[in-house]
Amino acid sequence: MKASPLWTRVRIALTGMALAFGLSACGINNVPTLEEQAKAAWSEVQNQYQRRADLIPNLVETVKGFAQQEREVLTQVVEARAKATQIQVDASTVTDPEKFRQFQEAQGQLSGALGRLLATVERYPELKSNANFLALQSQLEGTENRIAVARRDYISAVQSYNTELRTIPGRWIAAIVYPEAKPMETFTATAGSDRPPEVKF
Repeated sequence: MKASPLWTRVRIALTGMALAFGLSACGINNVPTLEEQAKAAWSEVQNQYQRRADLIPNLVETVKGFAQQEREVLTQVVEARAKATQIQVDASTVTDPEKFRQFQEAQGQLSGALGRLLATVERYPELKSNANFLALQSQLEGTENRIAVARRDYISAVQSYNTELRTIPGRWIAAIVYPEAKPMETFTATAGSDRPPEVKF
């Protein structure tokens, strides 16, 4: 007896659903899911670094108005900002160790220059009490906190993704289904970041 076309379609649909459920249960989607989470976390890191870069010109101009003699420190901040904004590592290139290292170094240099700038402000009580400067300083501190949180979240997402690529069955699944998947780079502590910026009075 021949099966009806309706029953054949129902069996095909049920088989397809069972196959899809079986594949999702075995973790076949873990690699792209974790990769997308890591890329989203990286986008947030970039977003916060961009926020910081956007605040710097106003901060420099405010300090310049009160502390013209700090030209060297101001120049260092402007140059570090320019370098940091030139080096771009988007979500598709976080697997490149050299580009990622350059990006991290540039951001570290900018952090150091900003630290030196904010430390020199101690010499200028009138600047420290300026409302515009205080607002910018507060925004910058908030942004630095957001950068720290975004970096932490990115590191966690990359750890999950990289672990999936290096452990079984994720390693096998990636080799067969996602051969283009590569481990992503993550942040490391910048050399000397445990010491406060040196300021000479």
